Amino acid sequence: MYRAMKQHLFIFIIVMSAVSMNAFSQDEAIRLFPGGAPGEKGALPAENVDVTGNKVGGETVQRMGNVTEPAITVYHPVQELACGTAMIVCPGGGYNILAYDLEGTEICDWLNDLGITAVLLKYRVPRREGLEKHAAPLQDAQRAVSYVRAHAGELNINPARIGIMGFSAGAHLSAMASNHPQEHTYPAVDACDGHSSRPNFCLLVYPAYLSGETVGALSPEIKVSSATPPTMLVQAEDDKSHINSSLSYYYALKEAGVPATMHLYSKGGHGYGLRDTKAVVNEWPERAEYWLRSLGFIE
Repeated sequence: MYRAMKQHLFIFIIVMSAVSMNAFSQDEAIRLFPGGAPGEKGALPAENVDVTGNKVGGETVQRMGNVTEPAITVYHPVQELACGTAMIVCPGGGYNILAYDLEGTEICDWLNDLGITAVLLKYRVPRREGLEKHAAPLQDAQRAVSYVRAHAGELNINPARIGIMGFSAGAHLSAMASNHPQEHTYPAVDACDGHSSRPNFCLLVYPAYLSGETVGALSPEIKVSSATPPTMLVQAEDDKSHINSSLSYYYALKEAGVPATMHLYSKGGHGYGLRDTKAVVNEWPERAEYWLRSLGFIE
């Protein structure tokens, strides 16, 4: 029996070594609007990354600012794990910056572990003067979904299995993209825009800005309907500034007959991403994995 156990362990080591040699791959960034993003005019400040702010889980956070050229970066899972599902990832940051590693690259690595092709969206920040906070980012998100769907064959994914997920403001952006299924908010650029910008499922982690001034009401820009895709929400009760976003959105989904799941935790706060902050909310990735399997997006 001991010899058999050693043999099985040896085989396991060989398999894991082969997987590690075939590591996750990352494409070069793809500009979403090669001719320039809609409405961007004049000289624009240079993009920058700051890591001097508050740490999360004992680690620094890359805070990216002055994004004027929206882009996507595709992270591929190893071939043996690939399940044909893609996820657009929208970092948060109040529509002023992007928490690019905490709610971006680290999330893409997790998705790759599940066999999901991750598409990190670098959308325009900060807020554009004279426009609603989400106006330019929504154009970027819609273009990202349509672009990925148009190139599904090249990316080895199923065009009917494209999701979107976001954190805080990025979750608000994901909800906006989920509720504009038949229209782009920018002039068509090329044939990619002939493809739908509606995601097939949506994952919102500590979403912001979804609730209106009246208790239980949604922000006026959020138009939930029966066409809204299946959605999962992750929320901590002590996230006092944003808990009503999740509660209001969940109620609207229920009333519209949209399949909805919400995991509500007593403690956890806001802005934890995947990092260990010693709160029970840190288990949310396991709940999300189970949800994705239940919908058939992970085989």
